[in-house]
Amino acid sequence: MRAAGRTVRTEVWGRLAAADPGLLRFTAGLRTVVSIGLTLAVLTVLRADVSHLVAGAITAMVATFAIREKQRPQQAGTLALGLPVALASVSLGALLDQRVVLGDLFFVALIFCAVYGRRFGDRGTALGLIGFQIYFVSLFVHATVAALPGLYLAITVAFGCAAVARFLLVRQTPTGILDRLRRAFRARFAQLVSAQVELLDAGPDELDKAVEEVRVRTARLHETALLIQGRLADGTSDEGVARLVQRRIADAEIAAERLGLLLLTARSARRADTLTLHLPGAALPAAAREPVRDESMERLRLDLEALRVLVLRPAGPESGTALAQLRNRLLGYREEDALPPASPAVQDVFRGIGETARAVLGLRIAMDGPQDESDDTPATSRSREELDAEDAAIEGAEESEPEPEEATGLRRPTTRAAVQVAVGSALAIVGGEFLSAQRWYWAVLTCWIVFINTASTGEILVKGYRRLLGTVLGVVAGIVLAGLVGHHTWTAFALVLLFVFAMFYSAPLSYTLMSFFVTAMLGLLYTLLNTYSLDVLVLRVEETALGAVCGVIAAAVVLPVHTGRRTDELLATTLDRLADVTRAAADQLGGAPPVDLVEKARELDQALADLRAATEPLTHPIAPLRSRRDTARYVVALLETCAYHARSLAATAELLPTHPAIAADPRLRGAGRRIVHNIEAIAAQVAGRQPVPHIETGSSIAAMLEPGTLRAPRYGRVTDRVLRHLQRLDEAVVGLARPLKVPVARRTP
Repeated sequence: MRAAGRTVRTEVWGRLAAADPGLLRFTAGLRTVVSIGLTLAVLTVLRADVSHLVAGAITAMVATFAIREKQRPQQAGTLALGLPVALASVSLGALLDQRVVLGDLFFVALIFCAVYGRRFGDRGTALGLIGFQIYFVSLFVHATVAALPGLYLAITVAFGCAAVARFLLVRQTPTGILDRLRRAFRARFAQLVSAQVELLDAGPDELDKAVEEVRVRTARLHETALLIQGRLADGTSDEGVARLVQRRIADAEIAAERLGLLLLTARSARRADTLTLHLPGAALPAAAREPVRDESMERLRLDLEALRVLVLRPAGPESGTALAQLRNRLLGYREEDALPPASPAVQDVFRGIGETARAVLGLRIAMDGPQDESDDTPATSRSREELDAEDAAIEGAEESEPEPEEATGLRRPTTRAAVQVAVGSALAIVGGEFLSAQRWYWAVLTCWIVFINTASTGEILVKGYRRLLGTVLGVVAGIVLAGLVGHHTWTAFALVLLFVFAMFYSAPLSYTLMSFFVTAMLGLLYTLLNTYSLDVLVLRVEETALGAVCGVIAAAVVLPVHTGRRTDELLATTLDRLADVTRAAADQLGGAPPVDLVEKARELDQALADLRAATEPLTHPIAPLRSRRDTARYVVALLETCAYHARSLAATAELLPTHPAIAADPRLRGAGRRIVHNIEAIAAQVAGRQPVPHIETGSSIAAMLEPGTLRAPRYGRVTDRVLRHLQRLDEAVVGLARPLKVPVARRTP
């Protein structure tokens, strides 16, 4: 019974960890709810009236979510500085309440300063957010000078409760976050392996769905890897350990994605295209429609299930020898004589399982420390020796990161955004006053919000559309809830807490859903303040639409950054990063001195993530130009394909000093030159640099290399893999030329 209970708990934890990596959303929602609940409890004991309860609740929410630093001392410092900022903001709001013109001018200046403060990092962003939101609170509760003592008390209590919630009740440390992210990586890794089993078994009618599930879970695994990379510096005290974990995460991700491609190839008459796992709806080979049913495929299925167990099962005394035997069997597939009789494509899958098991072993050692070696087979011992040698090489490597060139003046993003938001807010104030002299600030709030975390006109338009849609749906919910709750104060506050949690939990997933919960919550707050009516909620929709329109107008007219320009800049950056990784990997495979390839690959991944986010306005369903939408999706999918092959080349190149099956080959450096030239030619076209070189095509990468002298089977496999990645990368880069309109010149060998 106890074992069954542990299994259920492990399964539930695995699902939760995979759905919310690091429990970041859950913790954010829980901490905010605890902060608000504690504030309401303290203010109730102090016999505060409803308006002060509302002000305290909103302040507690702001004081909780505004703090973004990762280290606790910095968080405490920002929270301490935020209190006087909040008190000053509410005081000015009360003093300027009856001075309409002066109050509006101050509000615009405050908005400019709040946005401009982002250039000073997380603390500047937090203090600007606190100043703006608390001024909004003063407008929301109609603060007056006479009410200031009560508001001071409510705000002070809210900040104190936010500190108690953050540092005592819902504690979160960088080390703890990183540990939970590691568990989430394992959980998503196991989910990907489960999807690969389903791909193996899928019938003709299920294949498209199975491939899509593998694609989605591969993307989620990559997302978790990026989250871990972003937290390593703060979550580990030793830089060498951080680099080791980063390398092992990259190895596991590459091995898992490669295993999916090998499985799809095993079901097809020809080698699967990497683009299949990156482009939704990509065509599949006709021969892949029917699953193969034979003894080797049945064994393959069992080994994939065993790999899933190996990924999920924690190492330790409770695991016993069964897990060690399972691990030894899978690692044995790295040896030629241990492969079962099967077709070459299926044997490649068994090799892929062996390499993935090795990546899992490296992941365990990096995350959990030394493992029990008493049950090791010779194949497992060799894998450990390889990992130990790689660890030593990683610890001795030096990391160098160039300083990015910072823009100045109005070219600086924070300055430009501050000017745009100030202009948009001024328009929103004027328009909002025409709609309502009492609640014009809703238009300003929407204008402010649509500029947060956006960088182009298209992003602002999409965000404004989502906020308006969520607001309309929230108004409907607010009408229903106001009728049900009436004036039951504590029932309304309980629902407010529920909506606050849902708001923070859903925020990274859906901005529309978050806006829905915000508007429904505001309907309840209006009910508590005895200002609820259908006209008020309809006005809320009108003010939201006005604020979104003002934001779009300001973004389009004042120092505009058009979506095309933004995506071109990020595309050029991504191509530059891709060229850096490819050049460095090919040079190192050709015998050049080693460089920090893992860090270069991480920079490529981050640039690609930024590009993917920036193209969302082009790929959104409301985008009017269908051909442009399809082109954007295709280009991003091709770049994801390129990034996978570049990461794989980088990972292989880093094994050169330690891996017995890999030797430098000077010809590989020359083979990579054509790819790098083509990437740079495309980057020149995108960036508008002149003259634009032609894309060079010709014989395949494999044909460019004369037969080598390394005849051993292990050398042959690794060389074949390197050439395959180079060939696929070459094809994907040439494929980018057509949608990006780069001239192609055929070069004969």
